Amino acid sequence: MNSIISFLLLGTILSLCNGYIVDIRQKRSIDLSASHALIPDARLSKDVIPTSYILNLRPNFEESNFAGDIRMNLSWNEDTKKISLHAHYDLNIYEKDIKLRKIKRRTEGSAETAAIEYEDVAIQRADRLPKKTVYVIYLKEAIAQGTECELEIKFNGEIWESTEGLFKGSYMDGKSEKKHYLATYMRPHNARRLFPCFDEPGFKVPFTVSISRPKTYQTRFNTLPAKTEDIDNNYVVDYFETTPPMSSFTFGFVISQLQKLEPTTPLPEERRPQINIWSRPEIHEDLQEIYTKLVTVYDHLEAYFNVSVPLSKIDVLAIPGLASVRPADNWGVLMFKEAELLKKGYYGLSQELIYQWLGSWVTPYWWSDAHVNKALASFLASYTVIGIDNGLEFNGKYPMTVLYSLYYEFSKRYPHSRITGMKQETTSFKTELVMRMLNYTLSSETFKTGIRRFIADRHFSTFFGDDLWDALTKQAHEDKTLDAKYAINEIAGSWITKDRLPVIKIERNYKDKTAKVKQKVYLRERPHDVPEQDKMLWWIPLVLVTQDSLDFNNTTPHAWMEKTRELTLKDLPEQEKFIIVNPEEIGPFPVNYDEKNWDLLAKFLQTEDGRTKIPIYTRAKLLHDAWNLAYAGDLSFATAFDMTLFMQNERNHIAWNPVFTFIDHIGRHIDMSAVHKKFETYVRVLLTPLYEELGKPVENEENWKTDLRSLSKTFLCRAGYRPCIEEAQEAFKLWMQSEKPDEGNPVPNQYICPVFKWGTMEEWEFGLQRVINFPKSRIQSERTYLLKTLAGCPVQHEKIERLLNITILEENGNFTENDIFLIFSMLTGGSSGYMSLFNFLSNNWVVIRQRFENKTNLWDNLIGSATGVFTTQEGYDMVKKLKDERRGEFGSAEHIIDRNLKNIKEEAKWSDENLPVIEKWLDNFLKTVNQNDNKFMGK
Repeated sequence: MNSIISFLLLGTILSLCNGYIVDIRQKRSIDLSASHALIPDARLSKDVIPTSYILNLRPNFEESNFAGDIRMNLSWNEDTKKISLHAHYDLNIYEKDIKLRKIKRRTEGSAETAAIEYEDVAIQRADRLPKKTVYVIYLKEAIAQGTECELEIKFNGEIWESTEGLFKGSYMDGKSEKKHYLATYMRPHNARRLFPCFDEPGFKVPFTVSISRPKTYQTRFNTLPAKTEDIDNNYVVDYFETTPPMSSFTFGFVISQLQKLEPTTPLPEERRPQINIWSRPEIHEDLQEIYTKLVTVYDHLEAYFNVSVPLSKIDVLAIPGLASVRPADNWGVLMFKEAELLKKGYYGLSQELIYQWLGSWVTPYWWSDAHVNKALASFLASYTVIGIDNGLEFNGKYPMTVLYSLYYEFSKRYPHSRITGMKQETTSFKTELVMRMLNYTLSSETFKTGIRRFIADRHFSTFFGDDLWDALTKQAHEDKTLDAKYAINEIAGSWITKDRLPVIKIERNYKDKTAKVKQKVYLRERPHDVPEQDKMLWWIPLVLVTQDSLDFNNTTPHAWMEKTRELTLKDLPEQEKFIIVNPEEIGPFPVNYDEKNWDLLAKFLQTEDGRTKIPIYTRAKLLHDAWNLAYAGDLSFATAFDMTLFMQNERNHIAWNPVFTFIDHIGRHIDMSAVHKKFETYVRVLLTPLYEELGKPVENEENWKTDLRSLSKTFLCRAGYRPCIEEAQEAFKLWMQSEKPDEGNPVPNQYICPVFKWGTMEEWEFGLQRVINFPKSRIQSERTYLLKTLAGCPVQHEKIERLLNITILEENGNFTENDIFLIFSMLTGGSSGYMSLFNFLSNNWVVIRQRFENKTNLWDNLIGSATGVFTTQEGYDMVKKLKDERRGEFGSAEHIIDRNLKNIKEEAKWSDENLPVIEKWLDNFLKTVNQNDNKFMGK
């Protein structure tokens, strides 16, 4: 009787909760439809929806298969005579055993006498939809709206080796014994591989589950086991507590012999949820610190969200050799690669625990909203790390690493044009940065309270992206941190729906203390001929800091650009005082100023007071913006170089990180010109004091110092720093004197390129012979690295010509076609390379054309590499002459050389405009350098 009453109560609760457990809204959010474009959109109708599952699974370790049955309680929203649900092609369904029964609830006098009656429903047939993992059950007669039914299906299937659905894995324990395990990976739509279900995130229902296992194993499921029964001498079956309503992709279990960690400081028994770690016992001692971190992160998140997840436990499993790309974030049971869980730091733990709230408890309605969920989880994970250890884990790389990569990608003429996966990632990263911007501009307190509001309104439910923005809007209006006429969904939408970012230009009027602010699309790659760029506008927060009030804690926008082309800022400081807009990279957009404001900033940064009062992220931003704007043609290179002068006294690695990128970009671009030698001297002047001050490596030094020393040394070596070259040649000499040089390379990789670039022909020839004689028994990636440096590092044409002769004209059998592709690619990295390749092609045209006659890919690649990297008018004339002399002989590469000529013409314009400016600045700068100092002058 109690079970019947419980069933009736559950049915009543579910009928009341259908509006949010199974969300049938069809609302579109502002999120890009491109998100999760690779997920098949086999959406189910909402005519029939589930309200609960009773699932029995019987995995068989020995046979690597499983059997099971499922009973679904279904509710009819519309009159219909068919039921559509998901089942994978590889899931075998016993069609003849499918049963459907109407549920009739009958009450006689009181709840104690309530009863349920069943009425069989005739099934006409069942079939799969062509090319879709949708299974349709056709009924003989339509069932009316409001009817409840119970559907019973039996099935079986194979256990997979790959991490999809239910899969099998193994590992070696501490006694070198092989241990097997079974586990599930359901994201994003793999539950249908294991059992028939409504496999969409919007369907959230309770699961009552039983799973069999060998007696010597344990099963960790979303919930705790309620009881266990014997099946035979070898197997038992666990019956688990009914789960809260959840989506099918958060369903998960692991059957293994992993053992529970007994923490040295366990949580109180009454604490909910309990946090448990399961692993090989050999690593339990190493996991004690991880357990403490998990508890710290959970407590931090619980305080942030102001609510605990409605679970009795969270099991965290460390599985050796787990093949999944990312952890399996099932509700209440998390699977990590053992090596990943053992990593130091909080970020990965934070991200996975956040998914217990945002993803499992509160779930995106469909995968088009998932990137908002991912972006929010990533932002909050970063925020958590900063809150726990002040961001030490990031080593200064957050958010700059992500932000700079977005600047480069979105400023291209064709952002991620051929890579859908990259587009999804950049969309998520951009959304994360928008959330970071809102956390600043609305205030962290308003943002936090808005997130709490968002979660509280959607327990056990689903959301669209707009729901998050609406919650933040309401909170910001209540807190008066956003004007009542503004809405976050409109602000966020202006950023998320474009594969572009803006740049703003500020022109100050120093007499009347105002400034014109204009926005446009940020384009770095030339030509700037992007369609409809004039129609693109953003909501941009203008956070302002002035020299007479250097308050970097006030992040309230001075004004919002309301998707307007321009606006005017008033009440600015006196003309001798600079302004900074968008300090600390609050918003993901670069900022340009008039020449005078840049000059004021450059001079202030060269003072100790300036480097102290302007925070490091803002110093890095000013430097990064100036160089990129100059590269894009929006700022004089003289101004950009002026902004680097403070780096002679800068020792913070965060400011130095973008400098190495700029040295690389500009160095490659001007490589063919006479200015390049002067630029290399500039690099040596800039980096030598830093490198010498860093000194020799010491034990247990900070990671940032190790990285900074390595980068500065690499770029100094590349620029001809004499001590570096001599050190590299001394190390290389040991290899040359070895009795058996082909048995291994004793020279650290960092020394190879300087020797091949600045060293003798004899040293380079020695490296060539090592590639030719490379034993098959050695790791082939070592040969690949050696070949890359042989081709990509030299500045002497005779070295490159020797390599091309032996590989192409002599057709040396030790070099494959892939080697030749690699050589072509490496030669495009510098003017010595592509000039030598161009001359080699011109001088040996007939022979090469014959050799590559039936090798279209090699021919096309050669033409592209030999003619596509020039940046000056001189280069354009050379390529044009070759095109005219060999007209009609390019074959499949005809379109390649035409395209290259067009691009070179654009680059030549850039060179004509900027090289004289760069050379003049370098000349003036180098007058202050002791020309007799060999470490600056190089070889």
